[in-house]
Amino acid sequence: MSTPSTDRELMELIDRVAAQDDRALKALYDRTSSKLYGLALRILRERDAAEDALQEAFLAIWRGAGSYRASLSPPLAWMGLIVRSRALDALRKRTSDRADVTDELDDLLSETLAGDAANPMDTADASEQAFALHQCLSRLEGKQREVVSLAYLRDQSHGELAEQLKLPLGTVKTWIRRGLEQLRQCMARYV
Repeated sequence: MSTPSTDRELMELIDRVAAQDDRALKALYDRTSSKLYGLALRILRERDAAEDALQEAFLAIWRGAGSYRASLSPPLAWMGLIVRSRALDALRKRTSDRADVTDELDDLLSETLAGDAANPMDTADASEQAFALHQCLSRLEGKQREVVSLAYLRDQSHGELAEQLKLPLGTVKTWIRRGLEQLRQCMARYV
């Protein structure tokens, strides 16, 4: 669970990384890598691939820290989006590499067996949906975006949010309900 002080500390580290402070990158890695690795591992389901995706993500964070805007998303959500993107890229590459080698066998199997594994089109759609979600989240007002992000990206309950943000429970529920409706309308434009 993230707290405002944790977010502040991560934002300060990101600011220092933007100034090319390698110690700040190490500190940021130490503070966040276990959660971000878990995200990559859930997507890729292979330790080595998840470690590679995490390393590529931290290179992207090193290069792109200057573009981070706290007003658009909490720091861990921003880094999570980068990790997710790198993991999906690796998944697409792995799927593509496998397809180059086994196209004929895959065609034969696809004619005879119904599969439930993600295909490259599903993966590409997921990446496009992540971009659309990021765009739509950026259109929400600051507090509303924060509440929706904390509720769904960090899996916090309404009660936890109300307590953490020192807001009435009804206000939190209303902001989430209205924010989700705005997200639904915005995402419908991308479909």
